[in-house]
Amino acid sequence: MTGTDVTHPAYGVLRPVTDTASVLLANNPGKMTLDGTNTWVLRAPGSDEVVVVDPGPDDDEHIAAVAGVGRIALVLISHRHGDHTDAIDKLVEATGAPVRSAGSGFLRGLSGELVDGEVIDAAGLRITVWATPGHTADSLSFVLDDAVLTADTVLGRGTTVIDNEDGSLAHYLDSLQRLRGLGRRTVLPGHGPELADIEAVAQGYLEHREQRLDQVRSALRTLGEDASTREVVERVYVDVDEELWDVAEWSVRAQLDYLRR
Repeated sequence: MTGTDVTHPAYGVLRPVTDTASVLLANNPGKMTLDGTNTWVLRAPGSDEVVVVDPGPDDDEHIAAVAGVGRIALVLISHRHGDHTDAIDKLVEATGAPVRSAGSGFLRGLSGELVDGEVIDAAGLRITVWATPGHTADSLSFVLDDAVLTADTVLGRGTTVIDNEDGSLAHYLDSLQRLRGLGRRTVLPGHGPELADIEAVAQGYLEHREQRLDQVRSALRTLGEDASTREVVERVYVDVDEELWDVAEWSVRAQLDYLRR
């Protein structure tokens, strides 16, 4: 899949995206992080507080930029991966902001775990918590009136890897179906540029996953049902740079589990 023609901003520049959401791009580019991790800053017009979603990696320059966006009422965590969470302790030390997540490992301050369907009132906004597992078991999305923060469930470009520790393709497909039902809202992803329409993007993701599943089924018919993950990758992912084949094995493993269950 391809993203939009939006040019992602310079690192450390707070860029407004919608009336209530701005993005700070961390300087941690890589094959898993694209341009880097997006830290989202949410604030209703006129509010003197902000909500930060995913403080990002342990990078002092980025953490200082996040701490400087305004008085932080709350920090929300989309999922456990370090490129989204490693900045937590330093940011809390600098600001004293409470931190909430789906798991207890990232909670800071007098805050409880986030639960599906919970509505948070903060920084003049109403933010609805959606459980969207699949990329990881603890993946969350955050729904605003005009946008949805999708973290690594939907990216600004490319497709999402299913984590080899606790990811699930079955759960991921269910999450995409759920996100598609939001209708036309701006996508504010964890990596890459924003996208215009979650309904269209989620539909494209679902179609891409079904195409990959068909390719895996075809590979198994040729290679045999006991084919290894690597054998399937080498047959199916010929359109992907070989440097990414190790990562592609995670997704193929998830696809094989899905087909064999």
